[in-house]
Formats: sequence, structure tokens, C-alpha cells
Amino acid sequence: MVDACCPPFLDAPLGAEDAETIAAALQVLADPARLRLLSLIASCPGSEACGCDLTGPVGLSQPTVSHHLNVLHDAGLVDRERRGKWVYYKIRPEPLRALGEALSA
Repeated sequence: MVDACCPPFLDAPLGAEDAETIAAALQVLADPARLRLLSLIASCPGSEACGCDLTGPVGLSQPTVSHHLNVLHDAGLVDRERRGKWVYYKIRPEPLRALGEALSA
């Protein structure tokens, strides 16, 4: 019996639906600005941040940050809640956990 050179990447091949879901999430996260925004939100207390506090750290204009936050929201990676004139974004851990589990060895 010959030992494999490395352990298998996944326990089983991905199904078509799982592959579509993971590919869509990876496509959203493949943008450096969105990946940074997600990490900034995740590093805030309670994994929640006001959109107004995210423009400075990423060095992008408010409309551009809003666009990227909308893409993250539409992909189901963050929730948003309007509080007065401000919009707060919160990480949705389930999709990120599922993505990590699907890609972990």
C-alpha cells in the first residue's frame, strides 16, 4: 500500500449547490476592499461597526464604501440595521463559519 503524499483537502467532493454558494462568497471576498471591510467589522466590539467609521480605515470615499457594504450584505455576509441616520453592519458568523469548514482540511 502506498501512502498518499498529503491528506485530502476535503472529506468528500462538494455538491453542485455547495460549490455555487462557496464560489459566490469567494467571489465577493476576492475584492481587497470588501475583505478589509469585513475584517474591520469583525475586529470591532460585538463584530459590529457603523458605516461612517469604515471610510477612513480603508481610504475610500463614502459612496464606494457603501457600495462594498451593500455587496457584502447582498451576499449574506453581514447584516445591517439603520439607527437614526446611521447604518450599522454586523458580521453574520454562520456563512463565514460554513465557508471555513468547507475549505478546511
